Amino acid sequence: MSSNSLLWWGIAGVVLMLAELIIPGGIVVFLGAACLIVAAALWLGLISGIAQAFTLWFIASIVLLLAFRQVTQKLVGGDSHVDNTDEELDIYNQVAVVKQTIGPGEQLGRVNFQGADWPALGDGSQIVAGSRVRVVCRENIALVVEPLAETD
Repeated sequence: MSSNSLLWWGIAGVVLMLAELIIPGGIVVFLGAACLIVAAALWLGLISGIAQAFTLWFIASIVLLLAFRQVTQKLVGGDSHVDNTDEELDIYNQVAVVKQTIGPGEQLGRVNFQGADWPALGDGSQIVAGSRVRVVCRENIALVVEPLAETD
């Protein structure tokens, strides 16, 4: 390959590494570093041809990503907050207020839960409006609730 290819790989490497400042995440810098490795290999005469250059770039990118991504994440940090992905656990045992009488039987009512009105099913008994209830689970778009004891 010509020295022109060497120049393009070097420019691509520098541009990608600088792009890390705009697109943070610790990935683009490794792609740029792989470009510089290809430019160095071309300059040293270790590879020639576009197929070898792209093969080396691909392999170097993967190796750099696998080897150093964890290191850069520890140094730079980032958002490591993980929310609960099971909504059922988030709503279980929470308190809601009955807005429209629930029951008797399987008659739907409405509750106010976390600032929003939800359709609600009860335990079969009648739960009157204004009562406080405990959320047991969610069934489709309705909350399944049970009346709170007076001591709760």
